[in-house]
Amino acid sequence: MGEIDRTMVITLFLCLLFPIVFSTPNDRLVRIGLKKRKLDRSELLTARSYSKEGEALRGYLGKYHHLGNLQDSNDIDIVALKNYMDAQYFGEIGIGTPPQKFTVIFDTGSSNLWVPSSKCYFSIACYFHSTYKSKRSQTYKANGKPAAIQYGTGSISGFFSEDYVTVGDLVVKNQEFIEATQEPSLTFLLAKFDGILGLGFREISVGDAVPMWYNMVNQGLVKQPVFSFWFNRNPEDDFGGELVFGGIDPKHFKGEHTYVPVTQKGYWQFDMGDFLIGNETTGFCAGGCSAIADSGTSMLAGPTGIITQINHAIGASGVVSQECKAVVSEYGDKIIDMLIEKDQPRKICSQIGLCMFDGTQGVSMGIESILTENVGKASGGLRDSMCSACEMAVVWMQNQLTKNQTAERILDYVNQLCDRIPSPMGESSIDCKSLSSMPNVSFTIGGKLLELSPEQYIVKVGEGDAAQCLSGFTALDVPPPSGPLWILGDVFMGQFHTVFDYGNMQVGFAEAA
Repeated sequence: MGEIDRTMVITLFLCLLFPIVFSTPNDRLVRIGLKKRKLDRSELLTARSYSKEGEALRGYLGKYHHLGNLQDSNDIDIVALKNYMDAQYFGEIGIGTPPQKFTVIFDTGSSNLWVPSSKCYFSIACYFHSTYKSKRSQTYKANGKPAAIQYGTGSISGFFSEDYVTVGDLVVKNQEFIEATQEPSLTFLLAKFDGILGLGFREISVGDAVPMWYNMVNQGLVKQPVFSFWFNRNPEDDFGGELVFGGIDPKHFKGEHTYVPVTQKGYWQFDMGDFLIGNETTGFCAGGCSAIADSGTSMLAGPTGIITQINHAIGASGVVSQECKAVVSEYGDKIIDMLIEKDQPRKICSQIGLCMFDGTQGVSMGIESILTENVGKASGGLRDSMCSACEMAVVWMQNQLTKNQTAERILDYVNQLCDRIPSPMGESSIDCKSLSSMPNVSFTIGGKLLELSPEQYIVKVGEGDAAQCLSGFTALDVPPPSGPLWILGDVFMGQFHTVFDYGNMQVGFAEAA
């Protein structure tokens, strides 16, 4: 899944058992049964999810991976894929005639279909997965156009081919897909899936290949241009849920869906309002954020400043940021005074010399980034750590001022947050016994609060006394204008039945049944 780049994030190669595929012709809905595998902490790998923070995103279509619109001299498209965390959901498809079976992730955060090729000779991972054999298919058509997908842990490369793809009872004709001839051995050696089936928009498709969902609609295979996900979050049930093509199954949700329009075609991106911890605003999304509904990301990813506040509120582990503490110690009083004097919050850090404000782009960039921008750094550059710490501190302080807190209490609170900065590894541990005292968290979507309880946003690893608890939140910073950005992965979609309405270009959420 082509993607933004962040620091080190947990890569999840965990979730899945072998999937089930079935359909029920009587309601004309095509159902893909999903299975999952419980998370084993020993299987967690670390991988850099994106190469350069703040690098230009493809059309500023934010995503939890590097989204740079990059091409090498051979005109090979490179799109970085996200890391898989917690439990992941898989289903089965067939490629060719007769169908060759593959286990895939159905990913709304990417747009290509790829599976390992029988011509993958030099990657050990390919020998542990099903491989596509073109000679065994009566409907294979050669293409040969090269393709590459860049992961933080290595790249998948190969070439395009065309063939029939079977999904449930549907047969998609002449579908362009990637035969992967090289895979990062360690990463995919441990993976329980063979490939990925992207359900995003063509705008982010590698090689401008027509996504399979487009062909399902164009070939008249579905009754309605809609598909929907229901994830089964029952830890005792290895049945993972259903992906329904062509409509919505009423038994998968309660009440009515809240719909929001797609704001950027690429990922299923929409506008989101304020994010609340308990009943209190965090301040970061009070003016609005962008969000993406992403079935290919297991956790919930959000701005570091918000995730830090969550860590503090729920007692999650973090790391001490000396830069953050230095900002509070040296500039805390001055920042509070400037906020009281109604200075523009987004300009404060540049006014005190920690950031350089770019009035044209409307974003703050670290001084180091500006100075090095012309010597090989990504466009926009890496924001200096002091600049980033200052910008977070300003929002935290402004939020506390709205609650009429004293300067002393504000500085003490922000200092506590400086001790809870999310780990670069993306993992935050929680005391499993403290769930009853943790607050609910709420997302404002379509003017409605969608709430998650601690039991819903905490991921339990292991069984009995040996069980460990992890926060379902991880940090991701996307600069304006595409950010701040939330990635609403399976932790969120597991609680809210999600409808991807291609015909009306909207996304809908309702309480899962």
